[in-house]
Amino acid sequence: MENKNVTPKKEYEVINIAGRLAKGFLKNPLTAVLGIFLLIMGYMALSIMPREEDPQIAISGGSIIVAMPGATPKEIENIIVKPLERKLREVQGIEHIYGMAMDNVGIVNVMYYIGENREESNLKLYDKVMQNMDTMPQGVMQPLIKPFDIDIDIPIITVAFYPKGDNDVGDVALFEMVRNVQHNVNAVDNVAKTTLKGARKAQFNIEVDMGKLSAYHLSLGQIMQAVQSVAADVPDVKGHTREGELVVFGIKNAIEDVADVGDVMVAQYMGSPIYLRDVARVTEGIDIQNFQTAEIILKSEENDSLGESKNQITLTISKLAGTNAVFVAEEVLEVLESYQKRFDDLGIGYLITRNYGERANEAVNELMHHLVITILIIALMLVFALGWRESLIVTFSVPAILAVTLFTAWMTGQTMNRITLFALLLSLGLLVDAAIIVIENIHRHLHAHDSDDKEMEELLIEATDEIGAPTNIATLAIILTMVPMAFVGGMMGSFMKPIPYNVPVALIVSLFVAYIFTPYLSLKLLKKPKHKEKDDNVISKEELK
Repeated sequence: MENKNVTPKKEYEVINIAGRLAKGFLKNPLTAVLGIFLLIMGYMALSIMPREEDPQIAISGGSIIVAMPGATPKEIENIIVKPLERKLREVQGIEHIYGMAMDNVGIVNVMYYIGENREESNLKLYDKVMQNMDTMPQGVMQPLIKPFDIDIDIPIITVAFYPKGDNDVGDVALFEMVRNVQHNVNAVDNVAKTTLKGARKAQFNIEVDMGKLSAYHLSLGQIMQAVQSVAADVPDVKGHTREGELVVFGIKNAIEDVADVGDVMVAQYMGSPIYLRDVARVTEGIDIQNFQTAEIILKSEENDSLGESKNQITLTISKLAGTNAVFVAEEVLEVLESYQKRFDDLGIGYLITRNYGERANEAVNELMHHLVITILIIALMLVFALGWRESLIVTFSVPAILAVTLFTAWMTGQTMNRITLFALLLSLGLLVDAAIIVIENIHRHLHAHDSDDKEMEELLIEATDEIGAPTNIATLAIILTMVPMAFVGGMMGSFMKPIPYNVPVALIVSLFVAYIFTPYLSLKLLKKPKHKEKDDNVISKEELK
């Protein structure tokens, strides 16, 4: 006979956001799709996100160079440097101003606070100088404003070109070839600046005989004026006649060889012309006045001893700020490989002396390797503490959290560098806290004696909802410890910014992942254990009471 006095079972009432998320996604068919989507987002961010060895720090500033011919340093200081320093103090964001006064010129260097936008700082600096041009003293030339380009002044690749083997390429031929390579490297995407160090250019060298110069009563100034008058290429001239016909004619260059330079007339002496060859020796060679030469010493192929030194030209390549150093370096190396046949024909070798892209890639890969090792260690520990199924559930939460964090960093314009990955490593132990707390409470509910009276779905929702409030408060407290790092100024603050930017994001994401995927995966992987039925002949302590 049916007992009508049995009280109906009361359904658990969800009171926390953790329980609401667990209930909403527990049997939702899109939960698995969401998990796969998160992992794909993380893989995209990991592949596309620009890689650097260290985060780039925004340093802005510039120099204002004001020339006043004939002025003494004291005059320059009083009428140019000091008034300019006072006006620049009106610009917001300037941290330091350094003024220098020299003969004929004054220089004022400006340094903005680290983190100031470089383009906006340069614009403010230019505007302030131009606004006060009317206060400049008479005789001052147009100021030259030269911003600092710290972002592109540090090269990511340096390549040393040198004569290979016993081949005598010559400094001029080597320079022409390297300059050709430089032109093609400049066409690579995201390459900002290229320079040549140690280059030797072709020129006509004039060695003046001071004795003959004195005998003809000439000065070096006259020699310089005579040479400068012809030291220019004369272009083709095009024009129209009165009848409207087009006339094209060319003028042969005045200087083509050593003889032409020697035939330059310097002056007249007693009615006779004095040519440059009369007072100087003219030779065709390289720019001997250039003392910025460089040499390379290679190891001998037969043994480890050092070989002979050879002149070399170093090509430096810098990238645009915020771009992927790995991709830029790979494209530059492809350009160099395309010249390999021409290098071999001319007897030119090259050596990569710095590859920032390779170093950045190695640093990121090494930290990713340590990240994987840390995840495996956590998973192994959970196997002994909770079981392999529970360990598998918690382990899934780690790549999901890292995927969302990396994607968020990519969307906010951050780069992947050692500090970004250090922030993830730092928070890795904290990321699994929420998932471990949820799975541990689920594990406790599954092994409780009253678990047989509850449905699996209700049990998972109740276990997740119970720990929602304390887990939220604990995670919020950890986040608040990271927030002050975002307000640290100076060089260290800019260098360590990825930590306060990424750790709070990772911790917030860890809560959502724990509340959504941990109950969902528990429903798929875990089962309620079978408890032994209580013997009717055994009286419990509660019944005795």
